[in-house]
Amino acid sequence: MPRETPTIESSLADMPKRKWLRAIEAVAEEDGYFQSLGKSHFSAFIERETTLLVTFETYQGMHALSDKAQPLGWDMVRNHDWSHLCLASDGDTWFRAEEVYAYFDRLIDDGFFDEFDQVLFYGAGPCAYAAAAYSVAAPGAAVVAIQPQATLNPRITEWDDRFADMRILDFTSRYGYAPDMLDAAERVFVLYDPRERLDAMHAALFTRANVTKLRMPFMGDALQTDLLEIDQLDPLLQAAAEGTLDAARFAALYRARRDYLPYLRNLSQAINTQGRELLLEALCANVSARMKAPRFARRLERIRARRKARVAEAATATG
Repeated sequence: MPRETPTIESSLADMPKRKWLRAIEAVAEEDGYFQSLGKSHFSAFIERETTLLVTFETYQGMHALSDKAQPLGWDMVRNHDWSHLCLASDGDTWFRAEEVYAYFDRLIDDGFFDEFDQVLFYGAGPCAYAAAAYSVAAPGAAVVAIQPQATLNPRITEWDDRFADMRILDFTSRYGYAPDMLDAAERVFVLYDPRERLDAMHAALFTRANVTKLRMPFMGDALQTDLLEIDQLDPLLQAAAEGTLDAARFAALYRARRDYLPYLRNLSQAINTQGRELLLEALCANVSARMKAPRFARRLERIRARRKARVAEAATATG
């Protein structure tokens, strides 16, 4: 029986890594190309229409975030017929490799980005660093960076001890300090939870005239996953590419969090820590009325039982 050729609709889940890479290569080469960039990186380009999405992703992230173990950008190819350039790494490398530098140099020399009407760079965490850093290759592009690091250079961010073992990477040479690489971008959006202290400190380093900071309080430290689960990553990227994303548009998209239990649990925990019982009761009542949320219903019962007991105790004391 002839081997079935994978397509952009095919599931690549549960494939051994070598077979998975061959499948990615086969899909890309139908309408673009695949290129190995040293031992830890590759690029895969699919050409469609004149909006180009450039994503930075990891092998591990594709398997964790996609039911089909595909690049996240392939959803935008299927849904909107965008062109897509995926830069992928095996593990978190921050894409600090000579082969990656040389690859973007070639794209610049070939005028690759000039062929598209809109170019959008996207990434999360270490991949958001790369999206910001390499966006300099496409002047006028838009950038969406979720929880980006500005650099791991300890002379600048010695306060961030999360990635101490990766400080061996060179962040001082080409494409190095991500905030400086944004000068040529038309518009940049940095998403972060201000309650996550280290993420907020990195976000502060991205303060630029062309940068809009979109705050996601009480959401936590896995914002890309959260946006996928509330089905808002696709419309977020659409708005960014079309030039309609701003604080007001994001606020409208972000209203979806009101039906997202992980966010609601984080919010209730914070309110409880602050000792604001009336506000906590209001939250629990609201959630219980709208959703099947047993934890909130039980907490609401406990709050009201405590209040009833206090009222009874006070009545006894005054009686």
